[in-house]
Amino acid sequence: MKEYIKDQIKKSYETKQDIYNNDELLNKIEDVAKKCVALYKTDKKTILAGNGGSAADAQHIAAELVGRYGFDRPSIPSLALTTDTSNLTAIGNDYGYDQVFSRQLEGMGQSGDIFIGISTSGNSQNIINAFEVAKKKNILSVALVGKDGGEMAKMADIALVVPSDSTPRIQESHILIGHIICDIIEKEIFGDGVK
Repeated sequence: MKEYIKDQIKKSYETKQDIYNNDELLNKIEDVAKKCVALYKTDKKTILAGNGGSAADAQHIAAELVGRYGFDRPSIPSLALTTDTSNLTAIGNDYGYDQVFSRQLEGMGQSGDIFIGISTSGNSQNIINAFEVAKKKNILSVALVGKDGGEMAKMADIALVVPSDSTPRIQESHILIGHIICDIIEKEIFGDGVK
């Protein structure tokens, strides 16, 4: 069993190594972080959504921004659309599950906000529908996806595609990317900046 555990760690490391060596992806991560810094300076917010484990990742990233990531500082406006069970169940009941994020984004998103949709496959219909709303409302859309990026990568303004076909490796990398973005935002706005 120890060898199996080591193999899992190795696979995780190899996926992160692929990200480390992917200059295009690294540039896009930097671009998203810079856009988030700029939007917070204009009193806008980040809105995130995902399904299953990606819902938990959306909530985690939003909480790091609203609470704190690395040090005490003022709260940064961020919202996960996965946390309000009344909205989720009412919209799901009245409009269908494919509309649970688009209806919320329509009501809470403003021009200049950033919407980050998280999906390992890149084909989550409820996120795709939210991207359509984002385009109509002039909300920057970011796909945090894996595999080939799916439909979400084609629709998003910026697609952060983890180079893996393994759902666990993609999810681990999503939270890493989310943490990097949180760290840059926090340091650029409140800290010594990122060198």
